[in-house]
Amino acid sequence: MQLEQATQESGWSGTIPSAIDVRLLGLVVITAGLAASVNVPYGGLPVAVAAFVVLVGGGVVVHVLGERKLRRITDGLVERWIAAGGEIDDVTRSADGMRTEWTVHTSGGEITVGGIALVPIAKLSVEWQGVGDTMDASEAEANLDALADSLYEECFEIGSAPQRS
Repeated sequence: MQLEQATQESGWSGTIPSAIDVRLLGLVVITAGLAASVNVPYGGLPVAVAAFVVLVGGGVVVHVLGERKLRRITDGLVERWIAAGGEIDDVTRSADGMRTEWTVHTSGGEITVGGIALVPIAKLSVEWQGVGDTMDASEAEANLDALADSLYEECFEIGSAPQRS
């Protein structure tokens, strides 16, 4: 119940929008086309078409699973930041279909969370005030509490301290 109140006070609706990367899907289609074309001399056009369909299908599934993993991590980070007292105004997609990336709007500035959304090699990237860090998404998901704590300290506690000139 307390988490619900914190969510309502923060202004965030509680939903991380989907962020499918069209550029990555285009790369999947091109790579599948090149790989399938190798089959034309050996198995003919039907084998090449079947290989293309299988490769594109697999690539799309791998991307969607990677996007879901990054979205889960982003959701976990935002929930932990709100529970720790961070003021989250909203979470939006950073680019319309061109990146797997979200912008977390806070009172202290914007935090960009995203990465490479391909499940076996998924990478998480977090950027705040021009400084970014990248890590393996599986590692980030396994250590989400520690990651959220360190990012909270950096983005909310240190970032909200008055700057001295």
